[in-house]
Amino acid sequence: MKKIFSFVLLVSIVTLLSGCALGSSSSDHVITIYSDRHYDTDQAIYDTFEAETGIAVNVVKASADELINRLQTEGEDTEADLLMIADAGRLHKAKEAGLFQAVSSDTLVTNIPDNYRDSDNLWFGLTKRARVLVYHPDRVSVSELSTYEDLADPKWEGRIVVRSSANIYNQSLVASLIELNGEEPVETWISHLTSNFARDPEGNDRDQAKAVMAGEADIAIMNTYYMGKMANSADSYEVDVANDLAIFFPNQDTTGTHINVSGAGVTAYSDNVEDAIALIEYLSGEAAQFEFANANYEYPVNPAVEPSELLQSWGSFTEQQISLTQLGLHSNAAAIIMDEQGWK
Repeated sequence: MKKIFSFVLLVSIVTLLSGCALGSSSSDHVITIYSDRHYDTDQAIYDTFEAETGIAVNVVKASADELINRLQTEGEDTEADLLMIADAGRLHKAKEAGLFQAVSSDTLVTNIPDNYRDSDNLWFGLTKRARVLVYHPDRVSVSELSTYEDLADPKWEGRIVVRSSANIYNQSLVASLIELNGEEPVETWISHLTSNFARDPEGNDRDQAKAVMAGEADIAIMNTYYMGKMANSADSYEVDVANDLAIFFPNQDTTGTHINVSGAGVTAYSDNVEDAIALIEYLSGEAAQFEFANANYEYPVNPAVEPSELLQSWGSFTEQQISLTQLGLHSNAAAIIMDEQGWK
């Protein structure tokens, strides 16, 4: 009887444990994001999403190109449910590689204007940044500033700093100008712009602002959110840089200031499409958009959400009125022209 009892007890325990394990795996909701974004703000938003929905978020970080290559290599074996990239041109590259699947969501259509979404609903913009001119007001009068195209004028010789031509933000800026002006005018513009560089391109956007602060140049071409980051930095010198320099939004009387997005799409082989869509919808919602704007100094894509007070203090501006899909379509041409015209 003891043996029979022990056997029954053992079977009961095994059955109970098996049931618990099965129940745990079937009730778990976990999505994996491949992301090239590197901000603490994002993780805080994911944590809130998990607390509100019970859907856990696993983040794998690398550069955009590395993540795209990884997805191509993994194919159907990938664990990624979402790909998040901080540039519309790279998002288009992922689309062309067949790495996304189309999403139908009334929420995303409501929250995200169509020019910030892929034309085939394969990726969705979630945050915006403007590529602006940052200048030292002691050496540049705001009345001297006007357009990106004007930066080719000889009056700016030796006065401009910018990142390298390999930087995707610069490639997307040039791609937008190709869409607006055509390739030949852009070739001419870059040939003169490079003659006005104060030094060979180097460093990141913060380094460009610091070069202006140090007197190496008078104008930097850079993204707005870096100014927000420096204004709230633990580094007192970066705070001084942000406070002493000024922001100018180019082309306000012509084609508008260039903007770019961070965006995400559901991967082609996601095993958890429903939860992946739920996260994108959450990120486009008012609560997450408010956090992106106030903690990371990015402009919200959701028109129902106001920019942060800091961003509003820089003033309102008119954006380029183009579909961001065009940034991807012109990205190769932009890179070739920049190389041919000496933008190192």
